[in-house]
Amino acid sequence: MNDPTLRLRRILLVDCDAFFVQVARLQDPEGAGRAHLLLVGGSAEGRGVVTSASYACRPFGVRSGMPMGQALRLCPEAVVVPVPRSACVDRSRAVRDALGDLAPVVQAASIDEFYLDLTGMERLLQGESLGETAERIRNRVREVAEISVSIGGGTNRLVAKLAAGRAKPAGVHVVPSGEEAGFLAGFGLREIPGVGPSLLEALERRGLQEVRDVVGVEEEWLVRWFGEARGRWLFERCRGIDPSPVVAEEERKSISSERTFSRDVSAGSSGDRILERHLLQLALSVGEGLRGRGLRARTVTVKLRDGDFTTRQGSRTLPHPMESDRILYETAGELLAELRRKRRAPTRLLGVGVSNLSEEAVPRQLSLLEEEDDRTETDRDRTLSHLGDELRARFGRKAILPGGILAEDREEDREEAREAGGEDD
Repeated sequence: MNDPTLRLRRILLVDCDAFFVQVARLQDPEGAGRAHLLLVGGSAEGRGVVTSASYACRPFGVRSGMPMGQALRLCPEAVVVPVPRSACVDRSRAVRDALGDLAPVVQAASIDEFYLDLTGMERLLQGESLGETAERIRNRVREVAEISVSIGGGTNRLVAKLAAGRAKPAGVHVVPSGEEAGFLAGFGLREIPGVGPSLLEALERRGLQEVRDVVGVEEEWLVRWFGEARGRWLFERCRGIDPSPVVAEEERKSISSERTFSRDVSAGSSGDRILERHLLQLALSVGEGLRGRGLRARTVTVKLRDGDFTTRQGSRTLPHPMESDRILYETAGELLAELRRKRRAPTRLLGVGVSNLSEEAVPRQLSLLEEEDDRTETDRDRTLSHLGDELRARFGRKAILPGGILAEDREEDREEAREAGGEDD
């Protein structure tokens, strides 16, 4: 049964339709703008991957994240253009600004998705239904930012997110209060945000493939199978319950992520491997947060708290703003290695942060004596990082991860326990 307090909320998700395709067409109306079959990302020679595909390409089987060579074999008539990144940031900001004039609380979930909380505005909107409000917002964004959007609405973020998918392209879909559970029942478990491959596999082993299958299971059994936090989360989400708030974010001066270990990580080489794996996880989290806000950073910081609670950190300011996971992780890795060399001690906490943020890339031109090297961020680095964000948002946190951190969480805990001299539960 749904929590009745959640029915008072009026939440919308504004999702820009094939955002990179739209921006590419706006940037080049005589070229990309005339291409019915359009692929953004990679190259016309088949290198790289598809960042976004026009809706006309999708019946051919083309999708985001697909190697460009494969996409062109499926849809050989498609025109390929690069990702217009700075223009995407500008258009995203224009959408955000337009929404800020229409709703009191706006939260950017990514460069092309925005949650709105309209709770308590019923009197101001003079009885306008949530669907009518969504349609008005959709038209206004199109007029002001020249971007077509789809809008989903409901009493919480989960319902609004799934409803936006049903609204595509360029439509509105609102789930009335009290109908959340029935709406969720029409989805497969793989479609629920946060249900990643490992959880999906565990569910399928128990014959659970659809949301309605989970609804028939008592909460006690879900907790027994998947643990208290995950079991309760699954129980609620499959009934359309999601208490997570929409939070208006202030301008960020830094973005960081930390991990406190249940047991101190050893000072030896085996501890180095554990820290490197967690450093990669933290770098992915920070990078995703950076790109989701349309930002780039010049300064990378790594923080260590030793077993005796001594806190140390190292920072490096790069010559050019970056946003990719590769550059962030490699820089952080060098800082971590330097901190570990200076003092060999068990580690209690590891953190990664970025600062010196900017919304746009600073134009860069190589001199005749300067050459690109492995430390230079490339368009490929940025494309792969954005695609990773998109796939994890769609299929769960473990949908796409580097090989170094594919181990199951429990196996990681076992390894840390062994290194600390402890035992498994």
